[in-house]
Amino acid sequence: MAKDISYRQGQERFRYRAAAVIIEEEALCVISSPSEDYFYSVGGAVRFGETSEEAVQREVFEETGQRYEIEKLAFVHENLFSNSTGVLKGLECHEICFYYLMKPHGKQFDYQHKQEQVYWIPLTDLENYKVFPKEITHILKHLQTGIQHIISKKE
Repeated sequence: MAKDISYRQGQERFRYRAAAVIIEEEALCVISSPSEDYFYSVGGAVRFGETSEEAVQREVFEETGQRYEIEKLAFVHENLFSNSTGVLKGLECHEICFYYLMKPHGKQFDYQHKQEQVYWIPLTDLENYKVFPKEITHILKHLQTGIQHIISKKE
């Protein structure tokens, strides 16, 4: 099995990621785990020799048990951050993520994968939740304007 395109040097971590934007019944599919106090997109590391499109479809199936087709590349997110909780606690992280809008199935689903649980957040309530990337509410309003490039950098 190919390895994830991710590496760590001391307290610095780089990761190449692919993630899904899944919208069903006017709600966004997100996941979270007991060790985190926030929600994040379905997705994960791209493996060496794998395209970001292949990775997002694999990750969606692994984390939701559902097979989704890609509608289009929605945005690219360059994310430079540090984390104070969970598995990334104390690390300076640099992540590049390709987010794909997935073709809807028409209904929501429930699923729990290892320590992660699927949640559905109504699009009208997104601003009331701690969802990453933080720009997701703005991004979803502009999905039809072409591929967006988002840069998040801690100051």
